[in-house]
Amino acid sequence: MNADTPERKVVDILKQNNIDIAATLPCDRIKVLLLLIARNIRTIPLTREENGIGICAGVYLGGGRPVMVIQSTGIGNMINALCSLNLTYDIPIPVIASWRGVYKESIEAQWQLGRRLPEILAASGIKFTIIESIKEIDKLDEAIKESFSNSHPHVILVSPAVWEGYACEIPEPLEICSRSVDLEFSRSIKKPVLTRYEAIKSIVETIDDTGDIIVANLGIPSKELFEIRDRKLNFYMLGSMGLVSSIGLGLSIIQKKHVYVIDGDGSLLMNPNALISIGEYPAPNLTIIAIDNASYGSTGNQQTCTQSLIDLELLAKASGIKHTLKAHSLDELREALLLKAQFIHVIVKPVNVKCKEIPFSANEIKKRFMRALEA
Repeated sequence: MNADTPERKVVDILKQNNIDIAATLPCDRIKVLLLLIARNIRTIPLTREENGIGICAGVYLGGGRPVMVIQSTGIGNMINALCSLNLTYDIPIPVIASWRGVYKESIEAQWQLGRRLPEILAASGIKFTIIESIKEIDKLDEAIKESFSNSHPHVILVSPAVWEGYACEIPEPLEICSRSVDLEFSRSIKKPVLTRYEAIKSIVETIDDTGDIIVANLGIPSKELFEIRDRKLNFYMLGSMGLVSSIGLGLSIIQKKHVYVIDGDGSLLMNPNALISIGEYPAPNLTIIAIDNASYGSTGNQQTCTQSLIDLELLAKASGIKHTLKAHSLDELREALLLKAQFIHVIVKPVNVKCKEIPFSANEIKKRFMRALEA
């Protein structure tokens, strides 16, 4: 490919900024760019944008430098995560967005969000830059540096006009691979005997206290973990429901330490895309512990569909996660933890232990966690 194409210039800028992970979703206008990025930078294709925010946050927390490359429509799926995770914890993420709905846009469904995006981003407190021609491509370098220097998200809206007039390689379509799918699954979900508090206590007592990472789901699970044993290698979620396993995946990709994620049924059902990514990019140092009380424990114990319908272990297997186990007792949980299963489905009672608030701000949680990883 010609070194002077805008796609080549973008990749060069990413490499000059030491970007080591690109999380992507497709857009027709940047199909050539995505192909070139995948050839030069480790790429994680996504199934939903918000999931990418969590993965990239984990990569950054673990010491990496991520970027997202998406279509601008996906920003609508990311606003809450950008505010409740990136802006709250001061976590940078440059987002290169193919800006649809404005320049020569023939798809009517793109108009409404596309034309309002600058105002939406400004109202949300999210920094953004507009690039309207190849002559402005250096703005990308400035925006990436600004994001990491000031520890916040920065969206780069790139007009389709940037890519016009260049002869480019068109990606070849891929056919479905021939393969057999063999799944035998027979499990019983028994009446729970454990509480979530007891399960978390067992996790803390079983792992390597000095070297393993724990990422805890928002609300009461984080408070229970803090009360049982606060440690600098605990990362406590304060918001962004559904993203804790995504963050764990990002950490496991960039870190050698073992990452244990304390997730829950309500959170996993909100973002099953996390399981798909974990199945597609399995990391030997990642264990998802799905503590299932069949309720939204932090908001008043409203029932979830795991009470009578969905089996989270089967959902994990269907997402491509191979080593899964179910635990009803402390002995079963300890054994699964020692085996370092990829996914452990823990059945517990819908009981919340009254715990004190975590006395750290989001930024303090992030800073001490990252310092502990560097030690």
